[in-house]
Amino acid sequence: MSERILIIEDEEKIARVLQLELEFEGYATGIAHTGTDGLILYREQQWDLVLLDVMLPGLNGLDVLKRIRATEFNTPVIMLTAKGDVEDKVTGLDLGANDYMTKPFEIDELLARIRVALRFNTSQQEAKVKQDEFFHEYAGLSIHEQTREVIRDEYSIDLTPREYGLLLYLIKHPKQVLSREQILDAIWGYDYYGDTNVVDVYIRYVRQKVDKKSKNTLIQTVRGVGYVLKEQVNEA
Repeated sequence: MSERILIIEDEEKIARVLQLELEFEGYATGIAHTGTDGLILYREQQWDLVLLDVMLPGLNGLDVLKRIRATEFNTPVIMLTAKGDVEDKVTGLDLGANDYMTKPFEIDELLARIRVALRFNTSQQEAKVKQDEFFHEYAGLSIHEQTREVIRDEYSIDLTPREYGLLLYLIKHPKQVLSREQILDAIWGYDYYGDTNVVDVYIRYVRQKVDKKSKNTLIQTVRGVGYVLKEQVNEA
């Protein structure tokens, strides 16, 4: 799928040239000639990058940028500024612009900067996804696998390695009833096969630490089956 670039530029000839060059490079484009129309188009559709002129009728480019960054920080924005407008460049960067180009500019340089901005944004998104894979949260309880930090309602919880492994397994399967045998195999392995009492003992240890400072309990017993990580609201 082609990456989508929104061009917000009031000079129609410049906007058209940018559109032709970008589409020749394989990008999909959209054009708006006023700040207001650009902001509407930005909000109505999904865009991978915005080329935003500073001098626009109606809402100027800095006002548009301010409104974009009020709700969203991921989409790269490259400002197009007039030669010598240093204050606009500084203000734009302070408001959250990723880069700027001074008119007149070489199209090859602009294309290079677009590629850099898109690559950086992609790498940032991939890093965030990767980080999210190691972060688990349920009902005020959170576990960071990379740091092994366990927190419930802003209180840090100290667990032994086995207790940590047990709680991590539960939070990876929230609201799912897990049998003692499933837990035993996942945490202790086949060396403990048949000794499900060890699960009950460690569940008690973990439950005492996790629920110690909270009104609501998280680890519930399912009679005759096993356990489930599910919040139970207890009346005061």
